[in-house]
Amino acid sequence: SSGINAEYGGMSKMTSKVVMFNMDIGEGAAAAFEHGKDSIDKDHDKLAEQLGELRTALVSVKHDQEYMEVRDRTHSIINNSTNTRVVWWAFFEALVLLAMSLGQIYYLKRFFEVRRVV
Repeated sequence: SSGINAEYGGMSKMTSKVVMFNMDIGEGAAAAFEHGKDSIDKDHDKLAEQLGELRTALVSVKHDQEYMEVRDRTHSIINNSTNTRVVWWAFFEALVLLAMSLGQIYYLKRFFEVRRVV
């Protein structure tokens, strides 16, 4: 059996896109045992079929885990980037607040300064 699993992330035209493919190509369990079918009884056929289904399910779980790891890494990168931007923005805001406070102090000192006319 062959299977193709394609995942496409993101809809924005400004961000990079990730395309992930998983391809499994091979003979199914039934086709692999077709040659010796005369010597294998029905119980063995049923067991081989169940093993093939189990293998397919395990491969599917493995692919899902790999996809989740990629998603986790991607979201971790985005999260770290966002946190860094928030920290820098907070630092910038603190500097602006400090500058405005110093400016107001300077302005108020000049406003209430007593000027002597000679």
